[in-house]
Amino acid sequence: MANKDQNVVNNAADDKMTEPLLRGEQNLADENGGSGKKTGSKDSLYMVYLSTLVAVSGSYSFGTGVGYSSPTQNAIREDLSLSLAEYSVFGSILTFGAMIGAITSGPIADFIGRKGAMRVSSFVCIAGWLAIYFSEGALSLDLGRLATGYGMGIFSYVVPVFTAEIAPKELRGALTSANQLLIVIGASTFFIIGTVATWRTLALVGVIPCAVLLLGLFLIPESPRWLAKIGKHEEFEAALQKLRGKDADISQEATEIQIGVGLMVIQQFGGINAIAFYAANIFQTAGLSPSTGTISYALLQVVVTFFNIIMIDRAGRKPLLLFAATGLLLGCLLLAAAFFLKVYIGSFSSGMGATPWVLMSEIFPINIKGVGGSLTTLVNWFGAWAISYTFNFLETWSSYGTFLLYAAVNILGIVFITTVVPETKGRTLEEIQATMNM
Repeated sequence: MANKDQNVVNNAADDKMTEPLLRGEQNLADENGGSGKKTGSKDSLYMVYLSTLVAVSGSYSFGTGVGYSSPTQNAIREDLSLSLAEYSVFGSILTFGAMIGAITSGPIADFIGRKGAMRVSSFVCIAGWLAIYFSEGALSLDLGRLATGYGMGIFSYVVPVFTAEIAPKELRGALTSANQLLIVIGASTFFIIGTVATWRTLALVGVIPCAVLLLGLFLIPESPRWLAKIGKHEEFEAALQKLRGKDADISQEATEIQIGVGLMVIQQFGGINAIAFYAANIFQTAGLSPSTGTISYALLQVVVTFFNIIMIDRAGRKPLLLFAATGLLLGCLLLAAAFFLKVYIGSFSSGMGATPWVLMSEIFPINIKGVGGSLTTLVNWFGAWAISYTFNFLETWSSYGTFLLYAAVNILGIVFITTVVPETKGRTLEEIQATMNM
């Protein structure tokens, strides 16, 4: 009984703190419903777009880490005399670092804020890229890759969470999906540049998006939901006013501020990082030109991920996930038969790449978002490590058998999405929580 009474007191305090934010969501909905107010204009959304653009610089950095190992594999192995096993450690240790980053991402983002977490991640990634650039052996190479992985683990949690927390509900799906779009653009850029640049030069290029992010963070506000959570009322209202526009009436917001694991298991154990980390060798094994295949892969995933951004707030989360999971199953079966890579990459980018991150940023209440987000991000990166480390050995065992294993995971994914995953399209974060708590 005492616990229940305390919860009532805590909830009342939270409601009082978050009332302006809640009324702001309703205000935005009214504007889009034709109330005649101008607070939903492009001018009032300028800061939302700028904040998203700055944040997804971290997503771009994430993508460069993913895209680095594929075009540089042969050159690094030759220059540093690495065995296949040593390079597999280098390729996959990034995901081990990301698991550590995932464990700490939620607590860091909750303790020093979303912007603070992005700063920490940027500095660590810069240190990692410089360590790779100056490497003369496997140890320093692996330490640099581990550091960039740690930073990526933080980015993979905090960027979609920050974007979801600042965006109005009508734009939340598209803006949060921009996270995945910039990841694939970053990876694709490195796939392409890596065909002409040395591996050391490519490592220096990896520093650029981190520097852009560090500078951009001085121009944008902190997440108002995080500020509300820690009780900084004045900063909270100032951040919300800045995001909604100087003329916006934030006094009329009306809701309360308050699965991911399963989606992350499906996303990673479906085999995507085996493709991303070792694409050049897969194309070569399939009898295709590594450079031509890698560039085609890079361009395809950008185009299809852009399609996902357009469709996610129209078609909904579940339809895209089901479409993607079915396509991944088909792609794995075709890969098992003939390494028909384009079907697989297109299917992943159409829904399974971005949508789990969108849902992760939506379904957790604010009071457990740090713990829940860290857990789902950890599961994601553990899956990425397991797949990226074992792929070369599995392919040596059986190329078609490897993708049949991935196909089995995607069958389970279709069942999971159909029976468990909720639809969140068109709802505020608070409405989503009210539905899930019923």
